[in-house]
Amino acid sequence: MFKTLSFNLWKENPTKFSAQLGDNFKKWGFCAIKDHPINTSLIEEVLGMFKDFFSYPLETKAKYYKKELAGSRGYTPFRIETPKDGSKPDLKEFWHIGRELPENHRYNQWMDNNLWVQEIDCFRSKTIDLFDEFNDFGNTLLKSISIYLDIDMNSFTKATDYGNSILRAIHYPKVNGTYSGERAGAHEDINLITLLANGHQPGLEILNPQNKWVAVDSQSDTIICNIGDMMQRFTNHKLKSTTHRVRALGNESISKSRYSIPFFLHPNPDWVIKTLDNCISKVTPNLYPDPIMAEDYLRERLIEINLA
Repeated sequence: MFKTLSFNLWKENPTKFSAQLGDNFKKWGFCAIKDHPINTSLIEEVLGMFKDFFSYPLETKAKYYKKELAGSRGYTPFRIETPKDGSKPDLKEFWHIGRELPENHRYNQWMDNNLWVQEIDCFRSKTIDLFDEFNDFGNTLLKSISIYLDIDMNSFTKATDYGNSILRAIHYPKVNGTYSGERAGAHEDINLITLLANGHQPGLEILNPQNKWVAVDSQSDTIICNIGDMMQRFTNHKLKSTTHRVRALGNESISKSRYSIPFFLHPNPDWVIKTLDNCISKVTPNLYPDPIMAEDYLRERLIEINLA
């Protein structure tokens, strides 16, 4: 199983930390990180806000579902998102918060305005604070990945400064036997990297190199990080995007809700995903000879998972 690294090593020896992080990603596509800078009290506070929101009557939650946004912001109801190539919707509901852009910013054509829960005090300020903490930490990890890839440490800085990143709060509710499918069916993430808070709860599984499902076992004070398809494409599969899922174990789907907060770190919408030169060789020919703009790649996936 992938290892848990201490972020303190980054401060002491960035090269050593980057080597260990990259090796975990190369083998597993995942890594867990403790001693991270994200405020765990803030995570719990925001998680509590969303637990309150998801407990509201459907008619209250539905006020924040805007079908024309196709799930990009605000609330998405139960059993809408469907895994790529899957036929059964996930047994979850969720909320999306994206980047707050300056007025008249050029990326407004691709990035929608956020929605805010009016019934919860400090909802906007607290969730923006958490978004920013995840974003800052994620960009530090991108610097570490750059070191591992032997490219300039700041290679991603301009590619993600206004990235179309998403903070997602997920509720996997208790359900009876009426519904088939998984809480989150087998899938890979589309973005560069994902950071997951509250991923220590039972149910998260990854597909190991032997094509066997393995349960993720991590501590509550860790952040789980995994590679997304954009990074996999950018690195010509040197860093892999690993299939994972969330299952309800035993009778948990009947007896127990599950909550988590992943942060999907995306590049700027107009960033062109072009395979890294130093990840191409005679042994590893370019799997993606045609570059693609990040927004176009994202839209393809959103259609595939029923969110566009």
